[in-house]
Amino acid sequence: MKTASAPPLPADLEELLRRLRLPHIRRHAPEIVATAKAQRWEPAEVLKALFAEEVAGRERSALTTRRAAAGFPTGKTFDAWQPEASSIPAPTQQALRTLEWVHRGENLVVCGPSGTGKTFLLEALGQQAVEQGLKVAWFTLEDLGVLLRGHRADDTVSKAIARILRADLVVVDDIGLLPVAADAAEGLYRLVDAAYEKRSVAISSNLHPAGFDELMPKTATATVDRLLHHAHVCQTSGDSVRLTQALAGQGVRPLS
Repeated sequence: MKTASAPPLPADLEELLRRLRLPHIRRHAPEIVATAKAQRWEPAEVLKALFAEEVAGRERSALTTRRAAAGFPTGKTFDAWQPEASSIPAPTQQALRTLEWVHRGENLVVCGPSGTGKTFLLEALGQQAVEQGLKVAWFTLEDLGVLLRGHRADDTVSKAIARILRADLVVVDDIGLLPVAADAAEGLYRLVDAAYEKRSVAISSNLHPAGFDELMPKTATATVDRLLHHAHVCQTSGDSVRLTQALAGQGVRPLS
């Protein structure tokens, strides 16, 4: 917000900044110029402050864009994660949070009963990846089936998969909760095959991948072979956190 101590920029300078597409400098320049005059900054200090605002503003905008493009389901991050409540060993959690496995193009499989934090962990990892400048794409198995059907008619499935793999990390959530349609099974195979040794794929599932042949008998062997070759497999256990909280009355606010 421009104050009385920060008069607006001259119109011709404002227009130059607009044409050069420097919106964050344009927004903060009045205040910075006023401060520079009051404190008798050196010219280099003024330039540094202006360009620092532009860089910071662009990074914030890029983060917002990456987060929106990822399509995260709830917005959960590690701020709300309770590592001690997870059955995954603490050293494994810490190693996953470094995201070195994503930079190496390795996969992650988190499998176990419902309510044991699988989706929460994958979303928190995805959010952290986005914050570190990586691109993430989030899907359910049903999403992949819809995508395959939508692009099969004009034979653009390969192009659609290639667009997905512009992301550094592709997450496929909740495999095994519902029956798997043929299109969805083929979509998962095509994604895993195209990503093999190029991009990281992370999945959550109620079943260990060894049991995928029950869900997708035609494609399970080829999918699992490629998925697990360079994969970290984390198995969760225990009672459902959601159910435990519900039974303790922690799932809702008390009625007044």
